[in-house]
Amino acid sequence: MTGRPLRVLLVGTHPVQYSSPMFRLYAKDPRLDIQVAYCSLQGAEAEFDRDFGVEVKWDVPLLEGYPWVAVPNRSWSPGLGSFFGLFNPGVWSLIRRENFDAVVFYTGYTYSTFWIAVLAAKISGVPVLFGTDATSLEPRDARRWKLPIKRFLLPKVFRLADVAIMPSEAGRQFMLSLGIADSRVVLTPFVVDNSWWLERASEVDRGAVRQAWGVPEDALAVLFCAKLQPWKRPGDVLNAFAKANVEGAYLVFAGDGPMRASLEAAAKKLGIAERTRFLGFVNQTGLPSVYRSADLFVLPSEYDPCPAVVCEAMLCGCPVVLSDEIRGRFDIVKHGQTGYIYPCGNVDILAGIVANALGDRAKLAQLSRNAVKRMETWSPRENIEATVMATDQAVRLRMRNVVRQ
Repeated sequence: MTGRPLRVLLVGTHPVQYSSPMFRLYAKDPRLDIQVAYCSLQGAEAEFDRDFGVEVKWDVPLLEGYPWVAVPNRSWSPGLGSFFGLFNPGVWSLIRRENFDAVVFYTGYTYSTFWIAVLAAKISGVPVLFGTDATSLEPRDARRWKLPIKRFLLPKVFRLADVAIMPSEAGRQFMLSLGIADSRVVLTPFVVDNSWWLERASEVDRGAVRQAWGVPEDALAVLFCAKLQPWKRPGDVLNAFAKANVEGAYLVFAGDGPMRASLEAAAKKLGIAERTRFLGFVNQTGLPSVYRSADLFVLPSEYDPCPAVVCEAMLCGCPVVLSDEIRGRFDIVKHGQTGYIYPCGNVDILAGIVANALGDRAKLAQLSRNAVKRMETWSPRENIEATVMATDQAVRLRMRNVVRQ
């Protein structure tokens, strides 16, 4: 539309291992001229992760291959997770000074910097794009008093977006339910770097990994890979595995967190400690080996809108069992085709799925092939095309409104 690459500012909270590969691909696309602005460099260096309960330093490059700038955080109590934890007044001058065609937000509306940046963009006449990974109004902490507030405020918040970019079809439907016009909602699939995962999965020595786990190579293994937190419901996997009682099968937990000790104790009480492995925190480059060496991945979360681990597992040929609260991944997990979906919290049904899946190796192998095949069209290619389309659409809508005025 502009006859040149779209000059786009991408505002992010901090470097993220999932976003950085996509930014590198955006930087290579001739239709885009991007500038990434980080409100914090948290994650780029080693730090203590409160959720994992260990010091974490990602072993993949987060700040390479794309242009970025760190906007100083002037918060008196800096950090992620609170409204004033990110207070970056410098985004105001950045947006006002530079001639951006659009601004895309990855910060979320729960940070003060988001509102500074949106106001700067609106005054400058620059279209804004942002979204959410949410698929419903339900809060993670289940505090019902938040629902009427969300019903009132969220439609107003998302009407500020010239285009709302949503990572899943369930998210897109959620946005429409808030009254946002269909012409202003674009599905931009939340993906991972498929090529990276496929390449590394192909290099995995399953026998060596199983030996390190202390698990026979020909045994069946069920995997839980996430932080050991209450809303992830890792206890459901443990109980379902025990109830399924598949002879010779193993259960592997990859991840750490506050529930580890209680899960280890529960495994002993259930009599499955000898067939349960706790790997602790596994860094990014180690995850392909984990997924590739498991036979079934279970994610029983009660709140987990659009988890990247589902894409990762499927690319490594590991079929996924999802709770029905993870609606943001219904695009790729189809019951009985690429995995299974069950009612969240129903351990009996989950146990039945685990028992049936592990009891049919031929079916399991077919699910594995189907999972990899499905990911061929849920890839960075689709994300980039949708992002370019959404940005161009936002520019067109803003220009059309200017003409009308």
